[in-house]
Amino acid sequence: RQLLEGAGTDTQLDRFLSDSVALILAFPVAPANDPDNKVLLSELREFNPPLGLDLLVGGGTAEIVDVVDAIYGDFPLVAAAIVVTTYLLLMMLFRSVVLPLKAILMNVASILASYGALVWIFQDGHLHRLLGFTPQGFVEASLPVILFCVLFGLSMDYEVFLLSRIQEEWDRTGDNDRAVAIGLQRSGRIISSAALIVVVVTASFVTADVVLVKALGLGIALAVALDATIIRALLVPATMKLLGAANWWMPRWLDRVLPGTNPLDR
Repeated sequence: RQLLEGAGTDTQLDRFLSDSVALILAFPVAPANDPDNKVLLSELREFNPPLGLDLLVGGGTAEIVDVVDAIYGDFPLVAAAIVVTTYLLLMMLFRSVVLPLKAILMNVASILASYGALVWIFQDGHLHRLLGFTPQGFVEASLPVILFCVLFGLSMDYEVFLLSRIQEEWDRTGDNDRAVAIGLQRSGRIISSAALIVVVVTASFVTADVVLVKALGLGIALAVALDATIIRALLVPATMKLLGAANWWMPRWLDRVLPGTNPLDR
């Protein structure tokens, strides 16, 4: 700096250099989300500068990595808390240790199917001309978290409605096969109608210009459509028929803790 300024050169170094801070600008050729840039960022942040100096790395790649870390740092814990709380509430509602587990697995299946469809469409770029977007090679970091919260709630709502009708008939007759058939008959139209409304509304989001909004609407529409048809109309009744009276099983010590009576003990 002293040599350049002594020669009368206007270096404008004051914009990038002071007595205690230096700013170094680097412009990678690859996009900010490129894996090579993430590797470079990791290597730079692991570099140990001389004693007394601190190295801070910012920029587009750093922002993406930091945002993803912030979003997903506590997400597994939050998701686990949601699942455990849901399991306990359903166990108290239906007086069974089997049905809550089945309900959660079915919900997760529809959510994972939606994730897979979004990766196939928005990350891999399929149907981009039909849906009117430019593939970016990745899915927005916030999208899976938002979808999980929305879809888990919607799917569980349909599940509770269906199982409530089944439980009513089971409590009345003690016949599992009849309870499943009657419960599906009584709730099928309502669940299908509610799901159709959600699908129509959220599917309209694909006309948006913002890719995140487009992906969010399509993800919800696909998951709800799958949940109301294959999951609720086929998989749930089929698994409940195969499990039979085991659907309503609960350990006796746990049955004594919870209020009411277990239908299997009648």
